[in-house]
Amino acid sequence: MQVSLHKPVIGFTIGDLNGIGPELIIKAFSDSRLLDICTPIIFSSNKVINFYKKSLGDIPFNYQNIKDFTKINHKQVNILNCWEEEVAITPGQLSDAGGQYAVKSFVAAVDALKEQKIQGLVTAPIHKKNTQSAEFNFTGHTPYLKHAYNAQDVLMLMVSGNFRVALVSEHVPLSDAARFVTRENLLSKLSLLQQSLIKDFGIDKPKIAVLGLNPHAGDEGLIGKEDEAIIRPVIKEAKHNMLVMGPYSADAFFARRYHTRFDAVLAMYHDQGLIPFKSLAGGEGVNFTAGIAGIRTSPDHGTAFDIAGKNKADVTSFLMAIYECVDIINRRNGYTENRRNPLKKVTPSWLANAADERIEESNDAS
Repeated sequence: MQVSLHKPVIGFTIGDLNGIGPELIIKAFSDSRLLDICTPIIFSSNKVINFYKKSLGDIPFNYQNIKDFTKINHKQVNILNCWEEEVAITPGQLSDAGGQYAVKSFVAAVDALKEQKIQGLVTAPIHKKNTQSAEFNFTGHTPYLKHAYNAQDVLMLMVSGNFRVALVSEHVPLSDAARFVTRENLLSKLSLLQQSLIKDFGIDKPKIAVLGLNPHAGDEGLIGKEDEAIIRPVIKEAKHNMLVMGPYSADAFFARRYHTRFDAVLAMYHDQGLIPFKSLAGGEGVNFTAGIAGIRTSPDHGTAFDIAGKNKADVTSFLMAIYECVDIINRRNGYTENRRNPLKKVTPSWLANAADERIEESNDAS
């Protein structure tokens, strides 16, 4: 990951209280070196954290409680208490309380992100079943972020190093997926993907691959009409503004490792993109929401109720989400600075320090 020029303040949602989110947070920040790259604020309750800390044994995790953002300690984990009442915690069980307080944490964190009290947000997993209510009628984090930022469109982008897969449709039934394959939708997603690759990932001229909807990308109209009637014309139109190729047959595309030739892949629906992504990312995938002013990442897995509270959760994807969040903050800041002054080149602090050391060595030698 990139070295931070200025250590950002990053918010963390607690996720479902009965899932592995609290365990992931505690395990991640038991390594104090993370405090060198970011200042964490956990939107939760210290009672939840203490409950799970006890179940993890002797783990070096320390924190301070804060009531507002003026009290942030940049050398320690901060917990912003979003509620004071006692909440029943039942690890591994789907409960109304687990979802209700996950939403409280998430909404408070998104408000802080919008108000720029935090520079980035990492969300722990929630369950779509118990978060639904009249006040929160969303199928997940991404749709709520679109609503909160009043964005015309957003893009779910999965990231693992240089491997990136974006989705045209997200959490919709497979029977409905083809309805989202329209000219307007595809052009919007391609535009968001291109801009994110430039601004958030520092790629000047990104190269994008587009998958077909049907098996064998429709076999020239023999297996469905969408690939020839919609997807191919959209790619031809988009080529006026970006480097984009396709449509590719999804099975052969990943099997032949064609994804390594592109900066990102646009998949037509959830499983078409996420099955190969998760298989190839090897537990190090990150979910990033492109298309909003705020920066939000998350691990690429769910609540894992089957292992919650058992000290079995693998923290790798969560750590990658933290690193990616910091990197995107730095890259986006660098992009903004370069746009403001295109003649000025931003030099990372670690590179500047190395240059200073070389100058000192030269002076000593003379």
